[in-house]
Amino acid sequence: METAAATAKAPLNQLTFSRATAANRIFAAIYTCAILALLSHHAFTALNSTTFLSFSLSLSFLLSDLILAFMWATTQSCRMRPVHRRVFPENLRKVTGDEDFPAMDLFICTADPFKEPPMSVVNTALSVMAYDYPAEKLSVYVSDDGGSALTLFAFMEAAKFGSHWLPFCRRNKVVERCPEAYFRSTYPQCTETKQMKVMYESMKERVENVVDTGKVTDDYITNEQERQAFNKWTEGFTRQDHPTVIQVLLEKSKDRDITGQSMPNLIYVSRQKSRTSPHHFKAGALNALLRVSAVMTNAPIILTLDCDMYSNDPQTPHRVLCYFSDTTISPKLGYVQFPQRFHGLNKNDIYACEFKRLFVTNPVGFDGLAGPNYVGTGCFFSRRVFFGGPSSFVSPEIPELRPDHVVNKPIQAQSILAMAHHVADCKYEDQSNWGSKMGFRYGSLVEDYYTGYRLQCEGWKSVFCHPKRPAFLGDVPITLNDVLNQTKRWSVGLLEVGFSKHSPVTFGVRSMGPLMGLCYAQLAFWALWSIPLTMYAFLPQLALLKGVSIFPKVSDARFLLYAFVFLGAYAQDCIDYILFEGTFPRWWSDQRMWMLRGVTSYLFGLIEFLTKCIGIATHGFNVTSKVQDDEQSKRYDQGTFEFGVQSPMFVPLSMAALVNVVAFFGGLIDVFRGGDLDGLFVQIFVAGFVMVNCWPIYEAMVLRTDKGRMPTKTTLISTFLAWALYTVASHIPQI
Repeated sequence: METAAATAKAPLNQLTFSRATAANRIFAAIYTCAILALLSHHAFTALNSTTFLSFSLSLSFLLSDLILAFMWATTQSCRMRPVHRRVFPENLRKVTGDEDFPAMDLFICTADPFKEPPMSVVNTALSVMAYDYPAEKLSVYVSDDGGSALTLFAFMEAAKFGSHWLPFCRRNKVVERCPEAYFRSTYPQCTETKQMKVMYESMKERVENVVDTGKVTDDYITNEQERQAFNKWTEGFTRQDHPTVIQVLLEKSKDRDITGQSMPNLIYVSRQKSRTSPHHFKAGALNALLRVSAVMTNAPIILTLDCDMYSNDPQTPHRVLCYFSDTTISPKLGYVQFPQRFHGLNKNDIYACEFKRLFVTNPVGFDGLAGPNYVGTGCFFSRRVFFGGPSSFVSPEIPELRPDHVVNKPIQAQSILAMAHHVADCKYEDQSNWGSKMGFRYGSLVEDYYTGYRLQCEGWKSVFCHPKRPAFLGDVPITLNDVLNQTKRWSVGLLEVGFSKHSPVTFGVRSMGPLMGLCYAQLAFWALWSIPLTMYAFLPQLALLKGVSIFPKVSDARFLLYAFVFLGAYAQDCIDYILFEGTFPRWWSDQRMWMLRGVTSYLFGLIEFLTKCIGIATHGFNVTSKVQDDEQSKRYDQGTFEFGVQSPMFVPLSMAALVNVVAFFGGLIDVFRGGDLDGLFVQIFVAGFVMVNCWPIYEAMVLRTDKGRMPTKTTLISTFLAWALYTVASHIPQI
């Protein structure tokens, strides 16, 4: 009662409804009428077709527009009740003192030292170790799913450097507590900072030399304890088959920084793997961390963080407590999600890696309903959320894993370490509820989306915390191939949920209500964008080359309907984007990448999902490379698309570019020769619009000579297939 009264006098957070809500709802009602009219027109045209060709085209566009209408409806569900939140961390101490701050376990996941450089992971860990939070209440767990001695060595070095870095940050009130980001900024040039930079560069050089060598040689081992740790990497130790490795690098009760203050716990964990046991990729690694941390520290609040997503605000834990300490929302509050934000984006974000809709716009809409979805990083969980719904509890196998278990022994006690190794065993989850009713959920390549979705279906709520200063900043892929492969993997995983027994349109709607179900469906069926986008990329253009008109004439009143549907959707999207601190050039990049993904990653994701359904093996989970080539980085900074490698996804992309440029100029020539501009205008416009969006592809195919250009083989294959497609289309009789 005292806490509730204190909260009322000194509010910890504030919620306000968006002023755009009424406008969104009115526009949705009007646009719905336009969509229904358009679908009715397609159906009427198909039923009254006099030729097989016109019937096929009408039916194709009816299917395409039905999918577009469904996806538009799911998007609108995120616009029905958007809210904005504000926190008041300055009031936190009025409600609770420092001694009452809950402990936090901070999880950082990495999987491959050659794709995810250990120095990047080290910077992430140091940035959260240096939070403005009682150090004795922080425990950092590093999950190395690649089981690499290189990563362990990097963290041994980080532990030594941290004893200097943490007091330096406190003493100088440093805001950017990621060392790499700090030394990249305009930091004060004084003796102390210069010494700190020399120390950091020395550590960085040692780590990178070890990574370049590929092994930890005797030259880098400084004591017997380190030697014993690396002796675990025997000849039979591989990424896919190795024992559990748990190494305590810092212990708060023993280790002190150079000023004598406690340091956070720092624990390296590589769960046991066996070729005969399922790995479950990131969700499996997180569940292993969940159990290991329960045995060793069992903090009530857990942060999950990608290895390249460093902390950008040392006050972040206080912002989180503004929600978890609010008794009016905390009983059902499962997690607090921060948006993914990125550093190093080029001026116009050519690959749309900011994902403003996914990480900012949509979560604001989710937040007005039951709360945002979990996006895999930058999320603070209540540990209790992983053990059943708010009004139910799934009891774990042993009492040490219960969220209310009190750890009363040092983390290096023999019994604690023995139990930690036991729960990290690859067979521990056999015949258990882990991954189904407890912990992070299995069943999809996008375990983050699926976990957040299932938690909210169980009744948990979440909040979206979006401070002006980004809480976390991460890296982005800088090549088109990496961008498309990442989105393809997401598309496959999302479809696995969308077409499962827990589909958002059935199970989700029943569990959370229609709006939240549709919000989750908007993500689950991402890959379905490929069907209408691929059809609109090819069918109107091929018909144009045959001189066949398939859209209303400009003089026809129905033309206004098409114009409204097209311009209305684009205008609303553009306005939303700019209102959320976007720019028009970045919005243009965003809508262009949406179109490009439609004929590449979404299309290939849909195909891969279908092949998995019929039992054909697929590639599965792949780690996106965070290693950056200097030449690629330079081209990215200049806003130049990076192709450079052979990729099957570049073939339909190039085909679409070629078909549209030929159709556009072919249509213009036909008009100049006396063709029907009134009847062909829409098709010429569509071909021209696609062509403008495809400019980077034409440039890469014809004008560029650098290593990032479109491979000649891909250009030749695409040209041949585009010609073959046109030849086939030109021989289809109009009967």
